Amino acid sequence: MPSINRLDTADPGFKPDLRRLLAYDASLDESIERATAEILDRVRREGDSALLDYTRRFDRVQADSVAALEIERKKWLAALDTLPKEQRVALEAAAERIRRYHEHQVAQSWSYTEDDGTVLGQKITPLDRVGLYVPGGKAAYPSSVLMNAVPAKVAGVPEVIMVTPTPDGVRNPTVLAAAAIGGVDRVWGIGGAQAVGALAYGTRSISPVDKIVGPGNAYVAAAKRRVFGTVGIDMIAGPSEILVICDGSTPADWVAMDLFSQAEHDEMAQAILLCPDAAYLEAVQQSIDRMLPTMARSGILRASLSNRGALIKVRSLEEACEIANEIAPEHLEISTADPERWAGLIRHAGAIFLGSYTSESLGDYCAGPNHVLPTARTARFSSPLGVYDFQKRSSLIQVSRAGAQTLGRIASALARSEGLQAHAASAEYRLESTDTQA
Repeated sequence: MPSINRLDTADPGFKPDLRRLLAYDASLDESIERATAEILDRVRREGDSALLDYTRRFDRVQADSVAALEIERKKWLAALDTLPKEQRVALEAAAERIRRYHEHQVAQSWSYTEDDGTVLGQKITPLDRVGLYVPGGKAAYPSSVLMNAVPAKVAGVPEVIMVTPTPDGVRNPTVLAAAAIGGVDRVWGIGGAQAVGALAYGTRSISPVDKIVGPGNAYVAAAKRRVFGTVGIDMIAGPSEILVICDGSTPADWVAMDLFSQAEHDEMAQAILLCPDAAYLEAVQQSIDRMLPTMARSGILRASLSNRGALIKVRSLEEACEIANEIAPEHLEISTADPERWAGLIRHAGAIFLGSYTSESLGDYCAGPNHVLPTARTARFSSPLGVYDFQKRSSLIQVSRAGAQTLGRIASALARSEGLQAHAASAEYRLESTDTQA
């Protein structure tokens, strides 16, 4: 089996071949759905006792009370103090860059006054309480703590509650350090669907939140999907994706490693290169074949690239942009001599990385923009996580006495056309003229 698929847009079967490559079965696992539904139901009915039971069963952590599962702030600060200097400096630098970028996203309340004195506007307020799910054990991502907590705090959220599993009682010090740097307010050592349920429904010990954000396993994703409506959620993420558009000017090893950077996440991750230069595609193929055996996650890489990865020869960079818009990738690298030109043709992408020096991995950790991005073509209608996800908008309407005369007649006519008498009368009571309908 080749290390990565090879396609050519000039081939008659290209479109069906691409559709097969992009196909992703997002159907729900019934056993996971049933188990998740049971866990959520128990947490909603039994609260703390269900949390304690599931934490004993799944994480092998014994506790007499949920209060004992809270990780005190002094332990986060201790984790931060004992962190190797290089890691601490990196986390602090990343947090500052993420904060500075997201400060540009803060929306402000606004209003305007019409000629008759009527005032219309919009009031912006932060959410009261946000829950942040952070994977535990081996799959620990301190960068995700920063990417979720920092924009929430920039938005003005008063309380960010983090939940993270601690299997066998093991607490990841880098995750705790990131919580301290990112401005998290409370941390609980619980995980899984039960933690999502506690955040959504509340228990005696844990207050319910307004929104739940953060990545997790299949049970966490299923739980987030089920509690949506009771609370808000960020998104249900699919496998990681990278699409690279290249003109052949970037060193082949760089691009091969960029493809690896997403393919190493899991076997279903997708890495695709689009280029009009056949010789360059061959050079990247050689780089992949040479470097793949040296990679620590070579097994995952090989499965990802052979199943869902591709090097695609296109007729032109314009055609590459058309294909990119159809794929609507999570991460899009435009690794060309004139990236801004081609970026102008892109309509659908989670994040766009311009130029050969802009590796996707910089966006994952420290460039500043959020790394929580839409996947599986949802970039056609959704956006990266941001401050706007932690703010909500309320319409402001203050009608003047004069304004009520104009608006009342309009509302009355429309309400009566819909057969809603009380609506019409409510508007008509404010009219000063004598020609109102009874």
